[in-house]
Amino acid sequence: MATVWQMADSSRKKILVVDDESDVADLVAYHLKTKGFDTETVNDPTQSIGAARSMMPDLVILDVMMPEINGIQICRLLRADPALKHVPVIFLTAKVEENDRVQGLESGADDYICKPFSTKELVLRVQNILRRTSEKTESKAVKLIVGSIELDVDRHEVQIGGEIVDLTATEFKLLHLLMERRGRVQTREHLLLNVWNYETEIETRTVDTHVRRLREKLGGEAEWIETIRGVGYRMAERRVHESTT
Repeated sequence: MATVWQMADSSRKKILVVDDESDVADLVAYHLKTKGFDTETVNDPTQSIGAARSMMPDLVILDVMMPEINGIQICRLLRADPALKHVPVIFLTAKVEENDRVQGLESGADDYICKPFSTKELVLRVQNILRRTSEKTESKAVKLIVGSIELDVDRHEVQIGGEIVDLTATEFKLLHLLMERRGRVQTREHLLLNVWNYETEIETRTVDTHVRRLREKLGGEAEWIETIRGVGYRMAERRVHESTT
């Protein structure tokens, strides 16, 4: 049975918390509520997609290990839903191995927090992600073009050869930063600070996972993103196979 926390002000950001442990879900919801968020909790993971479609949240917090359908599967369903595919997702889980984090990020999540967790850190992560998504709507009309990649900041849209490419909010911001600073090497630490807004030491593998996923979506245009071994990434000035003469 889902426990629901509702707030009357519809202008507040809406967050859906999905966790089969009601005490954890209620704890998260309580702390988000005290920060002014409109929160709803779902303890039955099979009801999560229906709840998301009904609520249309600004962000979803997902437990990973749940019965019948796990958080990874739910995240993939969210990413496959046209109305929900751009909603940021944070995994909140007891699975702490690096491979678990990588799998979570590759499924389309924007962040990954391990249990036991600090509620203060969780709220800060939520605020950072929502700040990023708000910034994109306030951006001035700008178009960036590299090869056949065209990024429209105002419409928050990426096209390759006229075909729209579906990117998450984090992937879009990562590509935007690389295109905007084309030719300049971006260290993993710099990307963590400017894309994820992290000011503390965390796994730089987060960057590598998102770059790999972004490259997969760019297809033949992925070669524009160069790996600078031991440092970070750069949007190339020219294609690798193009002549320099």
